[in-house]
Order: sequence, then structure tokens, then C-alpha cells
Amino acid sequence: MTVLSILSDFIQNKMRMSHIYQPVMLMELLKRRGNASRREIAAALLQRDGSQLEYYERIVTNMVGRVLTNRKVVFKERDLYSLNGFNELTASQIKHLVGLCDGKLNAFLKKRDDPWSHRKTSTGYVSGTKRYEVLKRGHFRCELCGVSADIKALEVDHIVPRNKGGSDDITNLQALCYSCNATKRDRDDTDFRGMAESYKHREHGCVFCDITTGVLADHELAVTINDKHSVTPQHTLIIPKRHVSDYFDLHQPERNAIDQLLRERKEVIEREDDSVTGFNIGVNCGQDAGQTIWHAHVHLIPRRNGDVANPRGGVRGCIPAQQNY
Repeated sequence: MTVLSILSDFIQNKMRMSHIYQPVMLMELLKRRGNASRREIAAALLQRDGSQLEYYERIVTNMVGRVLTNRKVVFKERDLYSLNGFNELTASQIKHLVGLCDGKLNAFLKKRDDPWSHRKTSTGYVSGTKRYEVLKRGHFRCELCGVSADIKALEVDHIVPRNKGGSDDITNLQALCYSCNATKRDRDDTDFRGMAESYKHREHGCVFCDITTGVLADHELAVTINDKHSVTPQHTLIIPKRHVSDYFDLHQPERNAIDQLLRERKEVIEREDDSVTGFNIGVNCGQDAGQTIWHAHVHLIPRRNGDVANPRGGVRGCIPAQQNY
């Protein structure tokens, strides 16, 4: 039998579908001259669903890729899937097989009013309108880790799981990214919604709560400014916008924002000043640790060769007697 007849017979007669995955993967392999990476196949599946790429990479690895490999239709080397016998196919035969896959896919979708129902049993179905309101309320960020919808797809999570009596009311819903939602078990009823609202907290009279001038970089959750009493040139402060006195009380998204601004500012300083050969990063937490402004902030202090007689010990110098060891 020819490759064409083998694949045609498989698609038309032997392919048993519980979802759209097999014909989509075969079409991708046929369109890409017989080879496609896991990510490329996942992207093809993503176009059909609008969900998240990571989810479909798991589908490729654990489900459809394994099925088609076991059936000897494809073979896999590391992260690359290849269609057996692809080089024997002509352009018209490839087009014919793609058409067969497309027909198989359309017939399946006609029989299944909702092909994504297998995912709703675990997460609980939420209408598009309600989903949008939940994501909007969370400022289109995961309400646990703070990642934005531009970086990672967000899902609507039931705070009190449905299997524990939780309702589909918007008051029982929160926005979580795919990764955070996947690690939140269906017996966990932790409510993260208050985090998003807490970021708006400011305290009247705080010098860091209403910074309007001298901003070097602005993140949704933090800003960068020059220290007015700099230890060295380009001594920088990274400050969370929310009023919080102690670094250890910051939410994880705020720490993420501070870390991002630290890295960005370090790169700017290094580009602008080639005399910089090192950095100190420091936070004062509490009066006995030297804190004088009760709004958490992180110091980024550029260091240069010879700026002190003996730099050994670095931040250990906050206890002078312990600087040298």
C-alpha cells in the first residue's frame, strides 16, 4: 500500500475521535512538509480553541502525540514530530490528505455542539460576559502571581469549588493564570481577589505614595527614582506604589515588579556609565535595621573600583565590626 492509501484509510476509517486533536496535528504535519515541533502543533490547536499554549503542549505530549506515535502514523525525536513517509507524497496528495483531515474535523464539530465541554467539568462553565467582568475586575492580571494576560492566558476560577457547593455567581469567581489555577486543587477555597484592590492603597503625607516628578521608570505596581541623598552616582530607589511599610508584606506581584525594575535600571546604568563594576542591593526593614521612611523601598547602589578603600564584605558593612571576616 502507498503512503497515500495508508493515511487515507487511517483518516477515513480508523481514526476514532474524542476531540479535534488528531486531524489538526496531521494537517499541521502535512502543511509543514512532514515535520512539526510540539510547540507548532500546540499553536495549531490553540488557533482552534483560543486557550493557552502550555495546555496544548501537554495535550501533544501526553495524548495526541502518543496516540499517533503508537499507531505508527508519526515518529518523535526529542521535541520534533515527523509524519512517516511524508517524502513519498506529492503536493496534490498532501492537499488531498489535508482535505480529508479537514472533513473529519468538520464532521466531528457538527456532531459535538460544544467540543470543549471536557474542560468545563473540572473548572465549571463561565459565560463569556461574566468571564470578561471577572478579568476586568482583576485588571487582566492573575490575582495570585500578578502575571498579565498579555504574558499568560488567564482563567476564571471558582473560589469555593463547585464540588464544595460553590456557585457561578461573580462573587465566587477570581482571575488566575493557567499555572496558578492548575496548582490550586479543587478542595482549595483561597480567595485572592482582595489583592487587586489592595494595590490602590495610598497613605496621605507619605513621601513615596504620591510621586509625580523624577520618575525614571514606571510599572503598574512600582516606580524607579533617583535617591535624593545618593550614596554613589545613580543610586536608585525602586518603590512599590501601594503603601506598605515592610518589604516582607509585599504581595508577590509587587516583588515581581520590583525585580523587573531592578534589572532594567541595572542595564541602563551599565550602558550609561562604563565605570560601574558592581552593585549593592539593599532593603531596610524596621527601625533597628535603619529604616527611616515607613514605605518599603529597595536601594540599587552602583559601585566603582576605588569608591571605598576596602569593599570586602559589602552589605556586611551595616555592622562595621563584621565587615571584614
